[in-house]
Amino acid sequence: MATKTSNDAIYQGTGRRKNAIVRVRIMPGSGKITINGRDGKEYFGREALLNYALTPFKVTDTVDHFDVVATGTGGGVSGQAGALRHGIARALLQAGDYRLDLKKAGFLTRDPRMVERKKYGLKKARKRPQFSKR
Repeated sequence: MATKTSNDAIYQGTGRRKNAIVRVRIMPGSGKITINGRDGKEYFGREALLNYALTPFKVTDTVDHFDVVATGTGGGVSGQAGALRHGIARALLQAGDYRLDLKKAGFLTRDPRMVERKKYGLKKARKRPQFSKR
């Protein structure tokens, strides 16, 4: 869904990971990352999470070609970083012919792993109460 706004295209993508959902808009620019109105480094707090989220740009060789504006809800910072990576990859599909590179790197596949529910009679999903013979 590419929309034209003042001669610049805006490409959109939605990323999901665990319970996190991030809506991503990328537009041609200088590489500025904004998440929920805050700078990317400030939002994630760790450089590693931001680097992880921006790997689709490295794979497609488009580092500092696009500005990213994202809104994230749900989950924690790690899940949101994964969702941001997924959303950026989906938005890059509309921006150019990057499908082969992104698919090979595995960025277009949604990570299906979720937290397992807690079962009754157990302390967590699989942890059992301590057993005492006597």
